[in-house]
Amino acid sequence: MKKWEQHKILEIIESLRKAHLSIQNFISNKEYEVTLALLIDCQESAISVGTVIEEIEGQGSAAVSYLEEYCETIFVISEEMRNGLNDKEVFLSLNDSIEKIENSIINDTIIKKEIVFFPYNASMWDSLESIYLAAKEDPDCDAYCVPIPYFDKNSDGSFREMHYEGDKYPSNIQITDWKTYSFEERMPDAIYIHNPYDEFNFVTSVHPRFYASNLCKYTKMLVYVPYFVLEEMNPDDHEKIENIKHFCFVPGTVYANRVILQSQNIRQIYINEYIKVSEKQGKRIRRKELEKRFLGVGSPKFDNMNQKKKEEIEIPGEWQKLVIKQDGSWKKIILYNISISALLQHGEKMIEKIEYVFDFFKVKTEEIILWWRPHPLIEATIGSMRPEIWKQYKELLDQYIIEGWGIYDDSPDVHRAIDFSDAYYGDSSSVVQMYQETGKPVLIQNVESSDLRY
Repeated sequence: MKKWEQHKILEIIESLRKAHLSIQNFISNKEYEVTLALLIDCQESAISVGTVIEEIEGQGSAAVSYLEEYCETIFVISEEMRNGLNDKEVFLSLNDSIEKIENSIINDTIIKKEIVFFPYNASMWDSLESIYLAAKEDPDCDAYCVPIPYFDKNSDGSFREMHYEGDKYPSNIQITDWKTYSFEERMPDAIYIHNPYDEFNFVTSVHPRFYASNLCKYTKMLVYVPYFVLEEMNPDDHEKIENIKHFCFVPGTVYANRVILQSQNIRQIYINEYIKVSEKQGKRIRRKELEKRFLGVGSPKFDNMNQKKKEEIEIPGEWQKLVIKQDGSWKKIILYNISISALLQHGEKMIEKIEYVFDFFKVKTEEIILWWRPHPLIEATIGSMRPEIWKQYKELLDQYIIEGWGIYDDSPDVHRAIDFSDAYYGDSSSVVQMYQETGKPVLIQNVESSDLRY
């Protein structure tokens, strides 16, 4: 039985207990017709509860047998009512029966924990997947993956196009429709999210119903797991921390009961920066409280770093034609990754850099293939914040796809690209941190340089 199902049944039991007081008063005033009608209502409620319990638990549960006894008590009372009944004895008899039912529902039924995951962008699902799979395997737990919609935003903050990516998840992930899953009613034991921004992202927004500020009202354990991993740094490296401190104090970290972080160093940075912002706002928060909230136990994104052999990875037929030579051997594959921040920061210089990279690799396709996998939110972000750059970028993208000399990967599966490629080239990003785990070469592009140097 799920906790919310138990809660609903106990609410019905409580309503029956209140009805017993009315029955006592009606008998005392000899209002037998009203008493009989109320007894029938109580009996029908008990039968419906018993039916629900049997559907959930199967036949033979103690609670159902006590409900049957309760119905029998009601029958006896209704039969003997006109012969004169002691209203207090009736009340005590009914309440004794209902107490047995309530105790059985609380103590005899096995309650499974309900954990729900609310991812929004399928390409970021790897930040939650290993936790979901572990919960799914736990016999004492019911786990649900409920992809939620998100919106592009206009410059004035209003919502534009809605996106829903529930059809883009791996085949082993059972998807639940966000329209049918009522966390408000079910009150899950834990809710996991990987988008922490609520209304404070200028480019996109998850559906407001799924803001952390709202979800925290319906669970005792809201867990935020960042969809990204950061470059590892020392808590005393103030120059590097300056570039990432904005991640530390967002709605996800404010409203969550737990925040899962990639390492102990990153955990300390989050705690330190959270305290600084709180103090600037005139709020005092105990470090011990944050040490309990922020956990540096590792990012689930690293759990998917399984390094499959190329032969084990499924890729489209047109990609296979690009990467396999006529003699059956494999060409070298370079994973090329473009970040949002690089395009925002460097603009036209970044466009020129991409053009140079394409020109460099285009003439080397006999031995090397470029696997281009840009950040999945580039269109929404650059299109909104730098439309003139997006136009130039889109022209490059369309030309690249039409010419077909390299792979263009806009799928949600970054791990396929990591496993399949031989080296990484491109911007600093979460992908770099994951790629370094493979031990394969990583080269960060220098936008200011006209060649493929750091």
